[in-house]
Amino acid sequence: MTLLSFDEQGVDVVYEGTEFRLERALIEEAVGKTYPDVTDHEVLKIVEPDPTLSGEPRRIAEITA
Repeated sequence: MTLLSFDEQGVDVVYEGTEFRLERALIEEAVGKTYPDVTDHEVLKIVEPDPTLSGEPRRIAEITA
């Protein structure tokens, strides 16, 4: 299970027991959108090779509000 914790500057990730941080600029470059418009599903796709996506995607702007 992958855990994502969002804030205004990036995302703290725990993936397969490894903790790391994805900075805002890296996410924007990888997805091609401004950080607030990126969804949690898009971030999960950066981290996991074949993620199981459930529920509606949520924009980071909604999560950090």
